[in-house]
Amino acid sequence: MTFEELKPKVTEIISNSTLSREEKLLKICELLSNSIEYYNWVGFYFANHDTKTLHLGPYVGAETDHTVIPFGKGICGQVAVSNSNFVVPDVAAQNNYIACSFTVKSEIVVPLFVNGENIGQIDIDSHVLNPFTEEDERFLEFVNQQVATLF
Repeated sequence: MTFEELKPKVTEIISNSTLSREEKLLKICELLSNSIEYYNWVGFYFANHDTKTLHLGPYVGAETDHTVIPFGKGICGQVAVSNSNFVVPDVAAQNNYIACSFTVKSEIVVPLFVNGENIGQIDIDSHVLNPFTEEDERFLEFVNQQVATLF
């Protein structure tokens, strides 16, 4: 399924008034994981600015021990500080990478902004080297713009 075909499905999930915010986030993770072949782990992390930590929210994929990540640590932690997308074509080439699984080859993290504040991020791992393109970034920015309306 193309990103353009997925956009209305994302919007439909967001606007479903019978689902809680957590259920909507999980459904988005499921949609992305099931629709894009190289999205092997899809999840949200949310920032606690007081403790400068990220906390795992809804996700789909292999279980992870990384439920709390300090700002600055790993790819997710770096995005919490930089407020910028981070695409990692090959995680083995990254010094500041937190290994979740030996099957993960690449990662993309896109920050989630609400009223100009980075409140979290969508994090996607792939078992494929270098699959993420600028189209992935633009699509995930769209997803996060939709998710931001839930806060």
